[in-house]
Amino acid sequence: MSSSAYDSVIAELKQLAPQGGVLDAHCHLGRDQDGSWLNPGALLAALDEVSGSARAVVVPLQDPDRRPAYRLPNDRVLEWGRESGGRLTAYCRLDPDDDPVAEAGRCLARGARGIKLHPRGRDWESVHPAVPAIFAVAREAGVPILLHAGRDLRSMGALVEVALQFPEVALVLAHAGIADQAVLTTGLARHPRVLYDTSCFAPYDVVELFAQVPAERIVFGSDAPYGRPVEGLFLAMRAAAYAGLDADDRALVAGGTMRAVLDGNEPPAATPPRLARVRPVAGSLVRVATYMMMGFSAVLSAPPPLPSRALSWIELARGVCRDPDPGGAGPALARIDNLLDTAEQLITAQDTDLRRALRLVHAAVTIAATERLPGRRS
Repeated sequence: MSSSAYDSVIAELKQLAPQGGVLDAHCHLGRDQDGSWLNPGALLAALDEVSGSARAVVVPLQDPDRRPAYRLPNDRVLEWGRESGGRLTAYCRLDPDDDPVAEAGRCLARGARGIKLHPRGRDWESVHPAVPAIFAVAREAGVPILLHAGRDLRSMGALVEVALQFPEVALVLAHAGIADQAVLTTGLARHPRVLYDTSCFAPYDVVELFAQVPAERIVFGSDAPYGRPVEGLFLAMRAAAYAGLDADDRALVAGGTMRAVLDGNEPPAATPPRLARVRPVAGSLVRVATYMMMGFSAVLSAPPPLPSRALSWIELARGVCRDPDPGGAGPALARIDNLLDTAEQLITAQDTDLRRALRLVHAAVTIAATERLPGRRS
């Protein structure tokens, strides 16, 4: 099946992203108890789709071998980082309930460059007793903390209090902080080293991030293996361009800011958010994005994922693209229709590679959410 539709996505990405210096701030390696897995060779191949010099921060998944204290998964990831020729920067993963301070010290002595915390099923309405001690370890070592801030958390208000006690610690909030985005971005506005990564499934989450926080505090992340670097970077760069960032500013998002933090330097000076909180949109593009997100949900609604569940939603989205009077949204709708036509062909042909169709659909959603309309100002 022709890949010309996705070729246009890659061509645009080459125009929007820097030629070098890309650093994915959020990837996983190893195995997860949900069955997901990623080995270093596969991740490097995925990074090569961006460029041969693209790098990534890597952390363990919720490995079945995580007890005690994530020692075995941490050792694996640290070794993979050492073997990568500098392309994979390893963090250690800690369990606040399982000797986290000792494990952090052990891993930092073995070369870990950061700490990952991933609370599951625990709200931040109260603070786990070990969390301040973990922040203290990060402060002493001068390393960042990557903190899950996505699904399965109802509130993160108490994190604000902890983070403000440690302004020296670079804190990377994963998934654009969507678990409590407005509370986090407001409460941590005074923190000099809080960053937000772009590893989100829904493009509107990343767009809104550029309206909430300084662009210099946003870093590209893909959440591999749940996302792919090339798709995540396309979303990050499209959202950045939609927010009015020029090539130099986009280069900071793509890797420059995260490289500075990993090198122990200050992040770039923050400027006011670039995007208005209230902004005009094309109703046709909102409809397309809505239908395609519903299509994604249908595909993943029950195991195994079935792309055919998205077909009725693709049909609705393509119906929007047939608008005889599309106005300024016309070029975007034509491009989206081409992407969805190819995805539809792959699905009806029962293509065995689920991701081939879904990456086309996700590109369509990204374009719908990040298209700069003629005459629109940020």
